[in-house]
Amino acid sequence: MTNAEISDKIGTLYIVATPIGNLEDISERALKVLADVDLVAAEDTRHTGKLLSHFSIKAKTFALHDHNEKQKAQQVLDWLEQGMDIALVSDAGTPLISDPGYAVVNLCREAGAQVTPVPGACAAIAAVSCSGLPTDRFQFVGFTPAKSQARQSFFKEAHDSGITSIMYESTHRIMASLADLQTALGEQQQVVFAKELTKTYETFFSGPVCELIAFLENEPERQRGELVLMLPGKTQVSSEMSPEAKQLIGLLEGEMPLKKACGIAAEYFGLKKNALYKAIIAEREGE
Repeated sequence: MTNAEISDKIGTLYIVATPIGNLEDISERALKVLADVDLVAAEDTRHTGKLLSHFSIKAKTFALHDHNEKQKAQQVLDWLEQGMDIALVSDAGTPLISDPGYAVVNLCREAGAQVTPVPGACAAIAAVSCSGLPTDRFQFVGFTPAKSQARQSFFKEAHDSGITSIMYESTHRIMASLADLQTALGEQQQVVFAKELTKTYETFFSGPVCELIAFLENEPERQRGELVLMLPGKTQVSSEMSPEAKQLIGLLEGEMPLKKACGIAAEYFGLKKNALYKAIIAEREGE
């Protein structure tokens, strides 16, 4: 039997995004799907039960989480083959984004089942959209590793990628992670921190990691909640920085500050002063 033939006979698995804080962020389509499906697969049925109750939706739920999803995957597929429609939700945000669901979606796709998204909130995307960091290219790298040495390597790799990196961190590990970030990349490394997005105590902090550490230590309650860390990529050396420009900067630097030397060289060679300065600093940091 072909995938197309199977898909005509079985139900649909909907991957439904739910609010990350503000309940008004749920979409009309998500509410309709949750009300219409036969079953809702929930990371925590009690948590999802409160969401459904808030919107007066009466739906049958069952637990599907990290510890049972491999065992439940076949059961989900069996229900779909019986013609049932199922919605998959996590506790908050978009399922599978550092949340359960991969084993189920993978099995259903391999079997030719219809899997369709119901888009909505995602903490990683919400955070980076307000971060002030470059978003033309970025990567989501999930949760930071549990061990210190692995975290330091993780931060270096993210920074060396040259693009914005988005990561999640837990409340009980945030200070240890920031200490490792400082060790790996220096106390002046820029970082953007976001917590409790769309909630009452939504917070953004942008600045050197040493200042973020102080910001969180001054009021420990700032360490609590749903946390997102964002790291800018390492600045790449400008391809416009000619050997002649570097040579002139080297000569001028003996008589004046680097920034002023870059300004003169930029004007002489028709380059951008700030870009040239950043390229010189990045090149020297990489040596």
